[in-house]
Amino acid sequence: MLVIATAGHVDHGKSALLRALTGMEPDRWEEERRRGLTIDLGFVWSGPLAFVDVPGHERFVGNMLAGVGPAPAVLFVVAADAGWAVQSQEHLEIVDALGITCGVLAVTRADLADPAPVLADCRDRLTGTSLAGVPMAAVSALTGHGLAELRGLLAGLTPPAAAPDADVRLWIDRVFTVEGRGTVVTGTLGAGTIRVGDRLRSGADEVHVRGLHSLQTARAEVGGPARVAVNLRGGGRPRRGDALVTPGGWLDVRVADLRFAGEGHPPEQVIWHIGTAAEPVRVRPLGADTVRVTLARALPLRIGDRALLRDPGSRRVWGAIVLDVRPPEFRRRGAARARAAALADVDGSPDGMAELRRRGLARRGDLAAMGAPVTVDPVAGDWVADQAYWETLRARLVEIVTARAGHDPQDPGMPAEEARQALGLPERSLVHALAEHTPLRRVRGRLTAAAPALAPGIAELRRDWAAGPFAAPDTARLAELGLDARSLAAAEAAGALLRLAPGIVLPPGAAQTAAGLLAGLPQPFTAADARAALGTSRRVVIPLLEHLDRMGLTRRMDNVFRQII
Repeated sequence: MLVIATAGHVDHGKSALLRALTGMEPDRWEEERRRGLTIDLGFVWSGPLAFVDVPGHERFVGNMLAGVGPAPAVLFVVAADAGWAVQSQEHLEIVDALGITCGVLAVTRADLADPAPVLADCRDRLTGTSLAGVPMAAVSALTGHGLAELRGLLAGLTPPAAAPDADVRLWIDRVFTVEGRGTVVTGTLGAGTIRVGDRLRSGADEVHVRGLHSLQTARAEVGGPARVAVNLRGGGRPRRGDALVTPGGWLDVRVADLRFAGEGHPPEQVIWHIGTAAEPVRVRPLGADTVRVTLARALPLRIGDRALLRDPGSRRVWGAIVLDVRPPEFRRRGAARARAAALADVDGSPDGMAELRRRGLARRGDLAAMGAPVTVDPVAGDWVADQAYWETLRARLVEIVTARAGHDPQDPGMPAEEARQALGLPERSLVHALAEHTPLRRVRGRLTAAAPALAPGIAELRRDWAAGPFAAPDTARLAELGLDARSLAAAEAAGALLRLAPGIVLPPGAAQTAAGLLAGLPQPFTAADARAALGTSRRVVIPLLEHLDRMGLTRRMDNVFRQII
C-alpha cells in the first residue's frame, strides 16, 4: 500500500480531487461538508493507494502537519483558475522541510482555465526543493479529464522501502471508541509489522492489540507502509500525537540535539512537529545551524528523524534532523560551543560504531533504540565500549589503584565503588571488567595493585593453624600477635587468610577443606555434627556454615539441618 497525503492552498480542490479518484468522501464532519472546507484529516482509498486529506486553511496548519508528517508521499494540488497561493508556498516549505521527495503535482480545475501557465509556474517554484522534478498532471474532478493519467503517475511512485521487521512506531492521528470493543486508534504505519496479540507501548502504558483493520478489512497482521486501525486493550486513552511503539525498541526523549535548515535562527519557544505530534519546545542555540531542544513531554525519537520547528507567530518553519537523542549535560561554561564543534561532522545518518566512538561507552540496547545498533561484543552485561576508550580507562584504573597502594603499603585495596566514582563509570560491573587482564587483584570487592606488606604476626598465625586449621584464634591471641583489623584486612587482600567475621579468621582454602570433610557426614547434618567433624567451636562453626551457604557449597534445609550441595 502507498500512503499519500495531500497538500495545497485552501479551496484548490484537494477533497474534490480525492472524491473523483476514489469515489469516497474525505470530509468526515458535517460542518466540513456544510462549509465546503476541510478542517480535520480525512482518509480515503482506491486499490493500493490510500490518501490522507489535509486542510489547506492557514488556521489548521497543525492538522495539516499531522497528516503530512507520517506520510511517505504527497499529492500537491494547485488550482488552474487561482494559481500559486499563500498556503501553496507554506505547504511547499513544510514538505521541503520534512524532506519528502516522493510525490505528484496536480493542477486542478483544468476545465475552468488553461493549466499550462500554472504547470510551468509550479515547475519553477519546485526547483531547488525536495519536490523538484516530480511528475505533474492537469486534471478536472468535474469532467474527469486527466484522472487516468494522474492515477498512473500515483501508482508509479516509489517511496523509500520499508522494512517489515523494523521496530514499530505508529503515530496516532485519530482516536475513537467502538461499543463492545473499546478504544481504536488509527495512523500511518511507516515500517514494521503489527499483529493481533502484539504487546506495544503507548507512553508509560503497556497495551495489547485486540484487533486490526486496514482499509476497513479485518487483518491478522499489517505491515508498513499502510493505513491501519488498531483496537487496543489496556492502558489509558491515548490522543493524537501519541505513538504506539515496540517495547524496548525506542527511547523516550525529552532533550535532543538537532541540525536545522531555514532562514534565520529559530526563536526560544517554537512548536515541534514530528509524525502527528505537535509539542512546545524550548530552543537553546549551539552553533550556526545546531540547537538543543527540550520537549514539554517525552517522545519516541531516533537519530536521523526528520522534524519541523514552527513559530506560530511568524508562521516561519525550519526543517530539522535529529543528531543525538541522549546528548551530554552542560556542566561548565563554554559547553554549548564545544558541543557545536563536536556535532560539526555529525550528519544524522545512524552509524553505530561512530556513535560508540563519540560516547566511548554505551548500552548496546540503548544504541539500537537510538537507531544506531552495533554488533560488537559487550565488555560487561549489555555495555559495549570503544576499544581505544576502554584501554584508556583500563590504564587509568591501574594507575589510581597503584597510586593508592604506594601511598600506604598496608592498605587493603581500593573499594570497587570508589574506583567507579573516580573513573566516572555508571556501574561497578565495569570496574571488575576493566580489572581483568591487568596486574590488579580483586579480593572481596577491593582492588589492589600488589600484595600488601604483611604484619609479622601472620607467620605465627600460620603455625597455629598447622595444629588446628579450624581453631580460629580468639581476640586475646590476635592482640598478642599484634594483629589489628587493619593488618588482618591487608592479609586478606593478599589472600593469606579467610575472614568469616570480625576477629574470626581461618587459613585460606578453609571453606573448601571444610566442605570436603562435611561431605563425609551422613546427610543432612547439624551444626553440632559439623563442629565435631571440624574440631572447632560453635563461635567458629556458625559463621563458617553461613559462609558455605553463601558460596553455594551447602544448603540450609530448616533451622536445624543443612546438606552439602
